[in-house]
Amino acid sequence: MKLTLYFREYCSLCHAMRDALLPWQARYGFELSVLDVDDDPVLEARYNELVPALEIDGEPICHWYLDEARLAAVLAAKAGEIR
Repeated sequence: MKLTLYFREYCSLCHAMRDALLPWQARYGFELSVLDVDDDPVLEARYNELVPALEIDGEPICHWYLDEARLAAVLAAKAGEIR
């Protein structure tokens, strides 16, 4: 599984979400790709005020704050697909 976190280096909410994902990553073993939206004009236009934004396989999970209930449901569903 690969999750993508759309991020800004100067964004405290972004850093908080990235840090909050670490125990989830240890438990579920997903790959986490962190993309700084300021490095790509297309990403900046798409995610501008929505960062941090978390997606799995292009599907949104949450933005601004980590929605742990939604993340747990998505990861459980994906883990069931893999088995």
